[in-house]
Amino acid sequence: MKLHLDAGAGLNQFTGYGEGYVAINGQRRTASLIVMPRDPVEDWVPARFEDLAPAHFAALAARELEIVLLGTGARLRFPHPEITRPLIDARIGVEVMDVPAACRTFNILVSEGRKVAAALLLEPGVAA
Repeated sequence: MKLHLDAGAGLNQFTGYGEGYVAINGQRRTASLIVMPRDPVEDWVPARFEDLAPAHFAALAARELEIVLLGTGARLRFPHPEITRPLIDARIGVEVMDVPAACRTFNILVSEGRKVAAALLLEPGVAA
């Protein structure tokens, strides 16, 4: 699916998603990643939902964010609260959703000027 929300010049936005990929500013990505409005897109270590650990959220907790959108793949899965504890302790909101919903929500929040990060699990061969 292609998305066409214009968040503004110089801002990251999701421009598409599908089976095993997302596109940010037209660039296709097929591995787990972190996307923020102005920063370069980063690779994210966990490849699968089962790999998530508190350390994966500790780096995000150190940033000036209001909310982290956790995209858990093609389906919605909720991690144990201890896994996202670094964000909770830093008073950063956490919203868990599937990857397509996280892409759409990220674009909306970026267009509103919010301090948001999307942390997406892109499992190879799994539809987003």
